[in-house]
Amino acid sequence: MRHFVDHALDRARALGAELPCPGEGRTAALWRELSALGRTDLAYARIIEPHLDALAILRQAGREDLLTPRDTWAVWAAEGPGEPLLATPTPPGRDRAPGQDHTTHQRSAVGQSGAPGQNGDSAASSSTWTLSGTKPWCSLADSVTRAVVTAHVTDEDGERTGHRRAFVVSTDHPGFRPAPVAQWTSHGLAEVVTVPVTFEDVAAQPLGSDEWYLTRPGFAWGGMGVAAVWLGGAQAVADLLWRQLRHPRRPVDDAAHTALGQLDLTLGTARAVLERAAAAVDGGDADGQAGAAWALRVRRTVADAAETVIRVVSRATGPGPLTGDPEHIRRVESLQVYIRQDHAERDTAALGRALLALAEDAEQEGQAAPARSRPQTTGTGTAGAGHPDPGRTEGVPPTGPAHPEDTPW
Repeated sequence: MRHFVDHALDRARALGAELPCPGEGRTAALWRELSALGRTDLAYARIIEPHLDALAILRQAGREDLLTPRDTWAVWAAEGPGEPLLATPTPPGRDRAPGQDHTTHQRSAVGQSGAPGQNGDSAASSSTWTLSGTKPWCSLADSVTRAVVTAHVTDEDGERTGHRRAFVVSTDHPGFRPAPVAQWTSHGLAEVVTVPVTFEDVAAQPLGSDEWYLTRPGFAWGGMGVAAVWLGGAQAVADLLWRQLRHPRRPVDDAAHTALGQLDLTLGTARAVLERAAAAVDGGDADGQAGAAWALRVRRTVADAAETVIRVVSRATGPGPLTGDPEHIRRVESLQVYIRQDHAERDTAALGRALLALAEDAEQEGQAAPARSRPQTTGTGTAGAGHPDPGRTEGVPPTGPAHPEDTPW
């Protein structure tokens, strides 16, 4: 397993130097590469994707100075029950926290005296920060060298401010303590060991200001990049049925044809939504609330597609692959675990709220789409060549919009 993880992290470093970040004009190419990685091996792609996401986050924060060719990255932003991870500043002139006395472990504070980045603030950049508490769901905490991690902010006296912020940490700090690997017992994504991490006065470098991490356009874009990996995993599961029907051992019946058609419709729809979203990202149409809506739309579409693929392939192929094909079992189990990052019906409801909010904002700003113009009519009772004027001819439906003009579809 260690060799598998190390190989994937090496590949992540190489791809980080080759692939574009989302929003730079080649988002579709980036997401196609992520899908291809997921189709090849979902756990392998699950290791690579957060490394690429972290590089994009640092670029968006204007902190490329924190990047080195040797580092491997994770992103830990999940929340869980219990006390959250806390970030506490120490202003200049005050004694540092105990963990910050270990100067050999201050790699996470590299560049702190430089420019704070386009989304930082001078007060925060002049302070040192430490993280204390527990962060759940930290994937590859025992394998990566650095991570972007979110924490709840406190003031200098340890009182919570009600805000969250992103930070860069180094995993070689003595106060960074992952839970035992044995706690990760999942069969799906077994190689991507994910455990809680305890932080004790771990030195941290802030990225952006309070709430920047969650409100930047790249937050939605990164979420859609994850969905691109899901799509590749779903395609890999569907590949089993395709291979069986291309080289059948018995005549292919209508049930099998129906299953194959369903897979094509399902995966084609998911792929098309991703392509449209990539165009929106690069066209400047996926920022703010619009970006959040795109992320919800993409992730819900792809997650539903993945669940449909698992169901259709299982019904069409029977129990054999799920009991006697280790690679297929691994693909299915990994995909089932991975798409649980989607919040199912809660995210569908969030999408509905986002769509209505967008329409209300557009209306308030006077930017609602104009009504379609009616066909020009003439005084002779025609509307165009040879067509009765619907405004004057009884029994002919009126032209013009018979539906809302501001629907998202």
